[in-house]
Amino acid sequence: MSAPLPSALRARFQRYIEEGLSGRAAALRVKLSAATGARWARQIRTKGHALPAPQGRPPGRGKLAPHRGFFEELLAQDPDITLFELRDALADAEGVQVHHSSIADLLSRLGFTYKKSRWSRLSAAAPR
Repeated sequence: MSAPLPSALRARFQRYIEEGLSGRAAALRVKLSAATGARWARQIRTKGHALPAPQGRPPGRGKLAPHRGFFEELLAQDPDITLFELRDALADAEGVQVHHSSIADLLSRLGFTYKKSRWSRLSAAAPR
């Protein structure tokens, strides 16, 4: 996915719209396509700005999000459990098949880190 166009360009475009130019005319001045100019002009009229929308998936979604508590409970019971054992426990208990790296990503997002011989939750003061 490409990066959004710069905020300075969007601000310049917005000034042209506020001066009374149409979206197409403002787009010509800043060397944008007419379609982008129309879309940004509509966004400026409705929202008051032409800021880029957030990119990527929204946080807290995915196949493993509903099973967060399950993993926390398993790690509290056995801190030395492996990713493969976590994967198998999830498959047995919930019937959900996932790759062990997906579980590692979830645990990392939850603040768990694998150090020496066990999973532990990072403290707020611990450096990453």
